[in-house]
Amino acid sequence: MNRRAFLLSTSALSLISLAPDGAFATSCMALPPPTTQKIPLKIRQLGRERIDDYAWLKDPNWKAVWQNPQVLRKEILEHLKTENAYASAVMAGEKQLEADLYAEMASRADTDDTPPGHRNGDWIYFTRFSAGANNLSYLRRPSGGDGSEELLLDGQERSRGHTYFKIVGATNSPDQALFAWGEDVFGSERFRIHIKDLKSGTILPNTIDGAFGPFVFSSDSQWIFWIWRDENSRPAKVFRRPVRGGDDILVYEQSDLANLMTVTRTASGSHVMIRTWNADDSEVWLVPADNPTAPAAVVQPRQKGLVYSVEEWRGRFVILTNADDAVDFKLMWADPQKSGREHWRDWIMHRPGHFVIDMLPFAGHFVWIERVDANPVVVSVRAGDLAQSVIPFDEAAYAVSFDDDQEFERDRVRLVYQSPRQPKSWIEYELSAGSRKTLKVQGAGAGFSPDNYVVERVWARADDGARVPITLLRRKSEPPNGKRPLLLYGYGSYGWPTDAEFSISNLSLVDRGWAYAIAHVRGGSEMGWAWYLQARQFQKKKTFTDFISCAQHLGDAGYAARNKIVIHGFSAGGLLVGAVTNLRPDLWAGVIAQAPFVDMLNTMSDASHPLVPLTYPDWGNPLVDPAAYDYIASYSPYENVSAKAYPPVLATTSVADDRVGYWEPAKWIAKLRAKSTSGNPMMMHVDVEAGHGGAAGRLAELKRDAMFYAFAIAAASGQGFC
Repeated sequence: MNRRAFLLSTSALSLISLAPDGAFATSCMALPPPTTQKIPLKIRQLGRERIDDYAWLKDPNWKAVWQNPQVLRKEILEHLKTENAYASAVMAGEKQLEADLYAEMASRADTDDTPPGHRNGDWIYFTRFSAGANNLSYLRRPSGGDGSEELLLDGQERSRGHTYFKIVGATNSPDQALFAWGEDVFGSERFRIHIKDLKSGTILPNTIDGAFGPFVFSSDSQWIFWIWRDENSRPAKVFRRPVRGGDDILVYEQSDLANLMTVTRTASGSHVMIRTWNADDSEVWLVPADNPTAPAAVVQPRQKGLVYSVEEWRGRFVILTNADDAVDFKLMWADPQKSGREHWRDWIMHRPGHFVIDMLPFAGHFVWIERVDANPVVVSVRAGDLAQSVIPFDEAAYAVSFDDDQEFERDRVRLVYQSPRQPKSWIEYELSAGSRKTLKVQGAGAGFSPDNYVVERVWARADDGARVPITLLRRKSEPPNGKRPLLLYGYGSYGWPTDAEFSISNLSLVDRGWAYAIAHVRGGSEMGWAWYLQARQFQKKKTFTDFISCAQHLGDAGYAARNKIVIHGFSAGGLLVGAVTNLRPDLWAGVIAQAPFVDMLNTMSDASHPLVPLTYPDWGNPLVDPAAYDYIASYSPYENVSAKAYPPVLATTSVADDRVGYWEPAKWIAKLRAKSTSGNPMMMHVDVEAGHGGAAGRLAELKRDAMFYAFAIAAASGQGFC
């Protein structure tokens, strides 16, 4: 048996764990890059023709693979094993660095970063990480201070025996008698909902299978409302089930599956709320809390171009909407007894540049968050008073959001504040008095001080003159000198912002002399909803050219050495880094593509994919529109790989990822390797039972970050790998 065959037969390549932890003590020259078989597939579409040499990497039974990765075709599995072996061999020389990075990150994570407890009735509910645990424990204690804490759910214990494990939606019933949560053990985001009787301590036998994300108890605690995913993994129906067992009752069914869906309760508890939406329109259905078996009633039927959401406050509905060309949204009043847009009335008028992104009512105040110049601003009004009060924050770039747990009657809003140098802080703000109290600050390890770091908001100039914001983190002791390596992150799709959040992982990079930056490019919504609208469909390339402009500006301003910029993108951010790698491979020292959406033309040409119909408003439909086909084909990363000197690339994927299929980075890496003229390594790390972002749990995520940053440091060193 030759060395390559031996390496591929080792237990480190088993399906149970394809991770590179069992690294090969060898140089990368000992294991040649995988040679991916070419099986040309001719695809004819709208009078156009393309050849896909690596289409065979997409298992014909790919939807079944998402639900059970063990059914993946043998020849594809063997190829993925080969890719992992090669990535491990190339990164073998960085294993000590990777271990050091992980140790640093894990030591910071051992400090408590869970939210402070919140009061619900007679109890305080809270969470905890046990020492060295990957998953949370959920607990409660009497709010009066007397009595011991009660363990509701031990996430670490529930995870035993599972390669992948994730808990979502853990919550108590309003009457405090039940506790429910969703579990995913593959990464395919099909959750099993469990309900625990807190008096007996037993988990009820009526589990709910095939659920999609959110679920909610009715206000009388007798029912649970949940979302069912269909055979194409799309949220299709809302059911109501008796909490202690019984048949599911259909509450709502989507007529158009090109929408996302959520089910929640309004903040006041007045209604169970079902909301469906995409980028262009939305619809809200309500079930009254005092009559949970009543039929759901629509607030406003779906109307092309109209996006809205609803809260109830003091007997009226407040509508957050883009109605009447309010591009950055506004707040309107509505009478709960009158359905339809014609009954809505203006309250907080539209102000361009003040993008209203969230709202939260309290008994005597109403609070909303708007984004201004890429930073969130929290605004409140008192009932009966139109005067607006702003809750101030002092940082060049920061993130603020509503905490998940609020007390409607208390008129105290709980906010989560953070910045790239300020750990996550839970703040309680007294709305009447205008005073604040810090409830808890996330730990960041011994010796950490935010005063050792500087956060800057830098502005680049795009090709068309637009000002593009950049958030930058660096050590205070290391001013710009044009020599520093830099990690540049970007996303820029679906109107989703990349907030200026705190990361303990980034500290380990910055403490090694790096700078870290976020390019808030068009396609996101950091500068308002128009920021998104300016870079979708036939203007999508602005996202890519904005990112390149940001990199060039950071180099020109001395924040980074031009030959030491490593870029990172996740999901649709992988589309971004894939596109700019084709456009300007000379700019990047290395590329980290996490679950990258790089086989875009082929994916958008498969209407059975769960996300494709939903995203036609963003990309266009290449199945029916020749112009959309041609435009997507002109930038789709996989289609545009050519004979160029590409930088080193590390891609990651998960076989069970039902958002971006594993075959996308697999095909892309194979094509990069075949076409690149540089000789730089093109690597792919594969997890099997993992989700869209990779392995679940805080420690698993840190291991992933350590791998990314070890790659980045090696790529920027100029000395190569091994």
